[in-house]
Amino acid sequence: MKTKQSLISFVGLIAMQATSFNPAQAAESTSIKAPSVPITGNPLGAGSDQLVVPVYVLSGRELSITRESTIGETLTGTPGVSSSYFGPNASRPIIRGMDGDRVRIMQNGVGALDASSLSPDHAVAIDPLIAEQIEVIRGPATVLYGAGAIGGVVNVIDHRIPKEPLNGVMGRGETRFGGADNERSGAAVIDVGNGTFAIHADVYTRKTDDLSIPSSAQNKLIGSGRAEHVNKGKLANSAAKSDGGAFGASLTFDKGHVGVSYSESNNFYGTVAEPSVKVHMKSKRWDFSSEAHHLESFIERVKFRMAFTDYKHQEIDDGTIGTTFLNKGVESTLEAGHAKIGNLSGVIGLQTQNTRFSALGDEAFVPSTRTSSQGVYLYEELPIDRLKLSVGGRIDKTTVKSAGGGADDQNTLLPKFGDATSKQFTPKNLSAGALFSIDEHWGIATNITHTERAPTQNELFSNGAHVATNQYEVGNKNLAVEKANGIDAQIRWKSQKHSFNISAFYTKFDNFINVYNTGIINEGLKEANTIGVPATFTGMEAQGKFRIYEGIGDLDLNVRGDYVRATNEITDTPLSRIAPMRIGTGLDYQFAGFASKVDVLHGFKQDRVATNELATDGYTLVNATISYRLKTALHLEAFAKARNLLDEDIRDHSSFLKEIAPMGGRSVLFGLRGEF
Repeated sequence: MKTKQSLISFVGLIAMQATSFNPAQAAESTSIKAPSVPITGNPLGAGSDQLVVPVYVLSGRELSITRESTIGETLTGTPGVSSSYFGPNASRPIIRGMDGDRVRIMQNGVGALDASSLSPDHAVAIDPLIAEQIEVIRGPATVLYGAGAIGGVVNVIDHRIPKEPLNGVMGRGETRFGGADNERSGAAVIDVGNGTFAIHADVYTRKTDDLSIPSSAQNKLIGSGRAEHVNKGKLANSAAKSDGGAFGASLTFDKGHVGVSYSESNNFYGTVAEPSVKVHMKSKRWDFSSEAHHLESFIERVKFRMAFTDYKHQEIDDGTIGTTFLNKGVESTLEAGHAKIGNLSGVIGLQTQNTRFSALGDEAFVPSTRTSSQGVYLYEELPIDRLKLSVGGRIDKTTVKSAGGGADDQNTLLPKFGDATSKQFTPKNLSAGALFSIDEHWGIATNITHTERAPTQNELFSNGAHVATNQYEVGNKNLAVEKANGIDAQIRWKSQKHSFNISAFYTKFDNFINVYNTGIINEGLKEANTIGVPATFTGMEAQGKFRIYEGIGDLDLNVRGDYVRATNEITDTPLSRIAPMRIGTGLDYQFAGFASKVDVLHGFKQDRVATNELATDGYTLVNATISYRLKTALHLEAFAKARNLLDEDIRDHSSFLKEIAPMGGRSVLFGLRGEF
């Protein structure tokens, strides 16, 4: 009953905002249709409004304004997306209540290899400062992007390998200062080409201080007996500094390209959970990309992408190196698109990944492991008048090998990991979807999926204290493939400068793999065993943009909202760290070179909590931005971004640190960007 009331409230609140004007009258005021945004991760090159699955694209000026220090915080607030917020320096996207390895983070269509899915205090090895476009696929995307993508996909595009002919010089730059963490950052990107050969270079740097917060870091826990934290006004050990850059080059042809790039990123930040611990993260990555298209044969297009990553992550306690995480690996995708068979078009692909992971030191809770996977997939689309059908299938072979308790690279014996062992899985994934255009304004999309995910090395073999989650984690070597069946339905409306969509989803897991407290105390921490349980995820998302005034400038109304409910079907209790229902609205005004935006997001109280999990109070987040384009050859634009204008103490329920790490307080960030 409570679920129905929440869903009715969700739809009602969105509808009240969306129907505060007459769409029919508004549609008559303009004759320009909103452009379709190309999705680089889609193998058939469809636009964002032509895909069966719900997709969100952040690019251009909107990305620049929205950009935060992490990918997770850049995307949080997007319908269906929250974050694992572990302070301002480590935040990974959570899509529809699912996080970790269920959300696949990619860079230019190839997986981003780091250790961010292993622990919430590990940052994603991609800095948003260099991103040109971020694509979010909400819901299962396992067929095309990997058997682990049960929750969704985040694809970050940086164009470090030029893929289109360039004759001349182009570039962009941006500098920012201020904000709740006193950010001082800058980035520069340049591309040079002669029509055939093109090179790319970029560089960025960021430095921040401890985050300013509205009150104290430690929240008062009702009935817990814990005192309020003494560090008021600042989030201790949250300062950071990072830098990086890349160089790329390619040959471009009339029918394709071939190119390579090298990039490095360095990140040094405090972990927040431990006042004396810093993390030094370094990632080196080589990318190779080639494509041949418009081939006059049955195989019409061939695309190959490969990336090699060397990732190192050291945790430093009072100047002494403690645990070191190493992750080296290579991932590749070979994809061939066939010529149309009637109206049928599609691709077949082969994806491989091989990684070698090591955790070295006394606090290592996962043994050294090697993971290899090989997958083959097929995706086809068939348009029939106003109906577009899609179907896809994928099969993978995944092997996870544990070195067990033998000596690690530092010659330290780790007997708690037992004997060396190997586990093999064969996940299979299927999807079928349909997009029906009722008329030029209305469309209905639905997608049915069967998804399977192989357990990861930490789910299988972990055995030790995990300080970041404040528990002793025990893996399970007997885990089977995680299986789920789901359905997603979406209604879309678009009329010239106005658009609105609302979607609902239902996913049922046979064995949702998670860690659950046993009540046993192990090394002073609560022991958490890894098991698979039947579980369901249900929810809704909505987003709309409407032109409500044209005259002296243009004024748009934005609305959005989301709701997720996740339940352990064995105990009929909620799963942990599920974000509350959120409703947002805002106004976007533009006139000549001036632009301004006010955005209000209300997060409701989350009192539907798991066993031993504390409720989180509701909040109202008010943000505002203003910008002005200067009449210069460099197309300079100055902007100011005000955040949390009400100075509310906001605790993100999906964060492991919600009781000790609130969001930043009232602040203003200033910036200047330009391009040529």
